Amino acid sequence: MKLMRVRLIPQETVVLEDDKIIYQDKDRIVTQWKTLKPREDFSYGYSCYYLKEGYKVSKFLKENGELKCWYCDIIDAKWKDSDSFCGWIFIDLLADVVVKENGIIKVLDLDELAEAFEKNLLNKEQLIWALQCLNRLLSKIETGEFQDITVWIEQVIQS
Repeated sequence: MKLMRVRLIPQETVVLEDDKIIYQDKDRIVTQWKTLKPREDFSYGYSCYYLKEGYKVSKFLKENGELKCWYCDIIDAKWKDSDSFCGWIFIDLLADVVVKENGIIKVLDLDELAEAFEKNLLNKEQLIWALQCLNRLLSKIETGEFQDITVWIEQVIQS
């Protein structure tokens, strides 16, 4: 099974060949990865794709293993089975949420979400889906349910 990431801004499609799947069920896929391009602020991490919820929660780690942050992407997950590709395609719907260890929460790139819609890079249904998923994720953060997500990911990583 392959995993592919599609970005709308900037437009980019990448098969995530080096991502290692460490857990999978019908609702979630957990991967271990290294950054595609070298970075100073973090170098590797783990991601949990919530296939039905429309978001990916990633644990960004520094080279020394210290947590940089939890980074959440709003996504549209699609299964594709064809001669050229068999696996999951994750369309990055641009809106992101950063949750820092000190509790600071930042919502990012809503301007890019609007720009993508204006430029017809995503359709009305995708825009509505992105906003609904973002709202669902922010509600989990607000009510403390996000901690259940991070604890579950930590348990998968340690097993």
